[in-house]
Amino acid sequence: MRGAARALGVEQPVTSPTYTVGHRYHGRDVDVSHLDLYRFRDVSAAEWGDLEPYFDDAIVFVEWPEAGEHALPAPVATVRIKHGESGARIVTVADADPRLRHGD
Repeated sequence: MRGAARALGVEQPVTSPTYTVGHRYHGRDVDVSHLDLYRFRDVSAAEWGDLEPYFDDAIVFVEWPEAGEHALPAPVATVRIKHGESGARIVTVADADPRLRHGD
């Protein structure tokens, strides 16, 4: 998350929103929101009302999105990070939006 935020021009400290649910940062050209739904079982309509502003005119990163599966907007891309050997991270990006594809 920190690397993505920096790439989008966020200069302030980027911290985990596990206990606050979300943070919003000002990036170079667009705001960046970071949500952590780890403590949710499901996102109710009332909870969506609290989360919705994070999606307004922003690039949004959602950790543990399964809890919001039926309430959150469809993802533009899905990034999965797994631990590999010797502490390496394996990053897989699946794009759901054809505008993200290069060279097609």
